[in-house]
Amino acid sequence: MAELEYWLWLTTRKGLGPAGALTVIDHFITPERAYYGEREDYEALPLPPLARQSLLDKSMDGANRILGDCDRLGVRVMTFQDADYPQRLRQIEAPPVVLYIRGKAFRFDEEAAIAVVGMRKCSQASQTRAERFGMELAANGALVASGIAEGVDCCAVRGALKGGGPVVSLLAGGVDVPFPRENRFLFEDVAVAGALISEYPPGTPHKSGHFDPRNRILSGLCLGVLAVECKSSGGTMLTVNHALDQGREVYAVPVGLDEKCARGTNWLIKKGQAKLVERAEDILEDFVELFPAKLAGLAPMSRPVAEARLSPPAEDKPAPEDRERTEPAPSGRERVPLAQQKGRFTDDELAILAAAAKTALTADELVEKTQIPAKRVLSALTMLQVQGAVEERPGRRFYALVELLNS
Repeated sequence: MAELEYWLWLTTRKGLGPAGALTVIDHFITPERAYYGEREDYEALPLPPLARQSLLDKSMDGANRILGDCDRLGVRVMTFQDADYPQRLRQIEAPPVVLYIRGKAFRFDEEAAIAVVGMRKCSQASQTRAERFGMELAANGALVASGIAEGVDCCAVRGALKGGGPVVSLLAGGVDVPFPRENRFLFEDVAVAGALISEYPPGTPHKSGHFDPRNRILSGLCLGVLAVECKSSGGTMLTVNHALDQGREVYAVPVGLDEKCARGTNWLIKKGQAKLVERAEDILEDFVELFPAKLAGLAPMSRPVAEARLSPPAEDKPAPEDRERTEPAPSGRERVPLAQQKGRFTDDELAILAAAAKTALTADELVEKTQIPAKRVLSALTMLQVQGAVEERPGRRFYALVELLNS
């Protein structure tokens, strides 16, 4: 823990940044040695004056505060010198010196990781495509990576969760700061089913200047980047450019010529910088030989299964005030005998299934009705959706798709 303090001290020096921090490490070997350096030691480094001056500040208050936040939130700190630091990231320009990880641990070099990116203000068609690609990639063994903002990012993440596979979200702020606020439930879903990752400490707000540095990590962790919809300039194209510079594969979904959103993705295809793809298999077929154990069973998801898992278009969703609160059970709902319930579901999952048996409820309503802490409710909801035992309905309401029998 003491050594970790020095890493956090180093990476929070003003004016240093990842490249500057690595320059310091190259010179001193460890951040602890850098901490005990003198002014004359720092003057020899090729750093801006502000960064050299910042190294003279030996206060550990900030580092200890970050460590306390990480302990409280269950956040792991991975450093550049850790044995499990991804080799993929070591190879990029200015790799992050520390990563804050909330959720599951992944060996990224052993994952067929694919980033799915696109515009926030995208078309409804692209939202549907992003969710479908996310679902198919995850269902076929890929690790889906994305941001978690509105538009393509959150749709891809939601699709990956429905596909039952792993998903990670790269953030431009702290792993405890949902962005946007409306996606806070999806944010928690990812923390349970996958991981939230950032190079910024807990509590850091999502700032505009953080997004492009975030993008280099997103592409760097992955084998390839899929652009679902983008302009000829903007954040998505910046991620694509990072991917090209890093030697990653780039894929793009073709869009109708009359649509403005076609300009970026179609241009990438036209210039030969991206492979045209229409389904997840078009991407994963490039990596089957590299990851045979994960992708050997590559097979298209049947249309009925895909359509059942994908959410309906936004314009078809009824407004909350028009929604009927008590809904009939879907026809053919699976009945689970009492003797099988404990073997299939946890106590939390059983309580949620019972609560949502006749009425679609929000997560907050489930917390109130079951008296289970919010974090456990969100975790149970994620696993129930993966098992197909609960479906999410408009307004982030959840409804049980199985009936629990009393005998």
